[in-house]
Amino acid sequence: MTTRVIIVDDQAMVRAGFAALLAAQSDIDVVGEAPDGAQGVELSRRVHPDVVLMDVRMPEMDGLEAARRILAPPPGVTHRPRVLMLTTFDVDDYVYEALRAGASGFLLKDAPPADLIAAVRVVASGDALLAPSVTRRLIADFARQRPAARGKPALRLKALTQRETEVLTLVARGRSNTEIAQTLVLAEQTVKTHVSRVLTKLDLRDRAQAVVFAYESGLVTPGE
Repeated sequence: MTTRVIIVDDQAMVRAGFAALLAAQSDIDVVGEAPDGAQGVELSRRVHPDVVLMDVRMPEMDGLEAARRILAPPPGVTHRPRVLMLTTFDVDDYVYEALRAGASGFLLKDAPPADLIAAVRVVASGDALLAPSVTRRLIADFARQRPAARGKPALRLKALTQRETEVLTLVARGRSNTEIAQTLVLAEQTVKTHVSRVLTKLDLRDRAQAVVFAYESGLVTPGE
């Protein structure tokens, strides 16, 4: 199955480089490019990509606003691709907000080519790009600056079973399904089932949103 990708970045050379790299992969098809967020939103709604590579900082409309519009479309628009944020900074205010909006992760622009290809595949498969330690540090830094919301987010935790709460805690600490299975002495498929139930009960799209929720609800605190 081929993954359809669009690239939204204000630098033509970046778009061309990423497009050439990804188009060379047999399982990835670059179906469009856009120089700013507004055109990126329009392009996404027109060509229905599976993954949007979205630069954070752009003129006209930045990547954060574009991600919001793509991931929370108006009535009548049903297509919602995965959004992978691209940034030149390893700590960027916009990236955290993009994760809250539903982006599936982020990647530094100077990452090795193999990392970009792998990131597209990971996000296209429905998972979140949370493996890099910089992602976890970013979320922890901003969670530290924002006091945990003890209201509605914390109340939503009551919908989880004790085991589901344990799994969410480990997800928020950046553990993979394999690591969670080893820690809790469970089968990996059982962990996947628990993660799926957590996302469903909390109305979260993927692991990226689960991590943000865990910090904001106070379930996990930075430095633990």
